[in-house]
Amino acid sequence: MSSTPLALFVGLPNPTLSDDEFKLFRDTNPLGLFVGRRNLRNPEQAKILIERFREAVGRDDAPVFTDQEGGRVQHLDGGPWPLFRSFGEFAKLARKDFEAGRKALRLSSQAMGSMMAELGLSSGCSPVLDLVFETTSDVIGARSFGPDPEFIAALGREVVDGLLETGNLPVMKHIPGHGRATLDSHKERPVVDASREILTMTDFAPFIALKDTPWAMVAHVVYSEYDAELPASISSTMHEVIRNDLGYDGVLISDCIFMESLRGTLPERVKQVLDAGSDIALHSHGDLAESEAAAKAARPVTQATLDRIAAGNARLGNLKIDYRRAQEEIEAIFAEKLAA
Repeated sequence: MSSTPLALFVGLPNPTLSDDEFKLFRDTNPLGLFVGRRNLRNPEQAKILIERFREAVGRDDAPVFTDQEGGRVQHLDGGPWPLFRSFGEFAKLARKDFEAGRKALRLSSQAMGSMMAELGLSSGCSPVLDLVFETTSDVIGARSFGPDPEFIAALGREVVDGLLETGNLPVMKHIPGHGRATLDSHKERPVVDASREILTMTDFAPFIALKDTPWAMVAHVVYSEYDAELPASISSTMHEVIRNDLGYDGVLISDCIFMESLRGTLPERVKQVLDAGSDIALHSHGDLAESEAAAKAARPVTQATLDRIAAGNARLGNLKIDYRRAQEEIEAIFAEKLAA
């Protein structure tokens, strides 16, 4: 196994790590693991799975991510874990009482961060900083705080800081903005034709405001005024825009390379993402053969990426809160402020 990890997150089909998967990850050393609902059954099982992956790659701090935004995107979705409200619901509360909305959202972020830290999860890939319009694809919907960039940035700050306080890495998505896309990038290749001026003032603005967020996930969306052919995730032009125009210097990870906005074989997609300038390719599905193919196409992470990762990790706090009690307090705030 190389001592330098591959610039790759892998996924798993099951809630356990097979002997063959253990061997593959031991031999190839992918940087991190992405887990979803199919992998997360209960706290004890989740902890064992995460520990076994870290044992395979030989790194106690190997990042393990999931999707845990709240609303319909939360892979710790009930059963032994409480359900959390969507960003759209917190936005509704904040529009009625801004300080109450901020307080409830900060508490919700701390609660989710504490819950994930208890399991050994490094990140819930949050917050979503995309704008939402009447024409926005339903794939965003209530995952967004709304159409106002300043409002989104203010609420997004509560999520970023709340997660950092509890030792959970915030990942802002989907940089540089999925909100003007009318198609779902899971299924098709969206094209945004807005001008550079409009994009800078609107879609890009929350990402610029929160450019100190340690990680960001790159959208599979074409921004035709910059690159008429390629989605941001595989466009070197758009990576330059993100790094230079948006001023972002954190870790860039692609959205999942299985999404149909991308084209080509799995190894080709891994190479496209890394060639464009992302630090890491995200391969979140992954049966054994797919993980092996992705690993063969990946390359070791660069020193610049390792430095970015270290800088983010250095900002992690260790606040621990009772997330069930926090949920009760959040629900009391909603009941009081939205009763009318």
